[in-house]
Amino acid sequence: MKICLFGISGIAPGKHNLKDPRLDQADKLVEAQKKTCAQVDVVEEKELLTCDAILTSRAALSDLLMKDLDFVETRMSRDAGEAEKAVLQKLADALVSEQPVSTAGLTADELTVISAHNFYSNKPVVVAGEAELAAPDALLVRAFAESGYISFLTVGGKENRAWPIRAGLTAWEAAGTIHTDIQKGFIRAEITSFADFVEAGGETQAKRAGKQRLELKTYVIQDYDVVNFRFNK
Repeated sequence: MKICLFGISGIAPGKHNLKDPRLDQADKLVEAQKKTCAQVDVVEEKELLTCDAILTSRAALSDLLMKDLDFVETRMSRDAGEAEKAVLQKLADALVSEQPVSTAGLTADELTVISAHNFYSNKPVVVAGEAELAAPDALLVRAFAESGYISFLTVGGKENRAWPIRAGLTAWEAAGTIHTDIQKGFIRAEITSFADFVEAGGETQAKRAGKQRLELKTYVIQDYDVVNFRFNK
């Protein structure tokens, strides 16, 4: 995923490991050749419209929202129809109250009315506190989570790895993030919740304790599920 910085310095553009302490926990419980973090792409302001989420500061939030408010006010002063004007007014009220477009509470019909327009804040906007700016690793982990993304784990053997996916993906869809062959040959997913994994002391121990379960392709992956895919090779 791409996180765009707006009004924030101190975090370099490029790929960043998500240093989630839960992966460190997993790495201590299960032996593997290496540990691989989930990653995010941090991009500059020129990618505001194409990024997946925006990370900004409290001080810069108003400048970000003003970009959308300027467009809304300009559009309302021109040839917008009544239905569009009603939605634009709702957006204007939200933006003045420092609410991004993504949290303005628009209905599906209202979103359809303005679907031809691109808004900068029509995506998750994460606002960093002053203290958080001094801890960028933890800040990126929070921005990732609050932008509608989760990770699942595969453990043992060559690596203990966190795989980033959008929240709401099924086991079958998650399998494809590892390899399309796993997705094509999907049979079942062996799932252990992270809490059960830690409490049992590892994946093998969780299985012995009856905490591992078999799920079908429609199972919705939960954050930090420990997953082992069964598939036809």
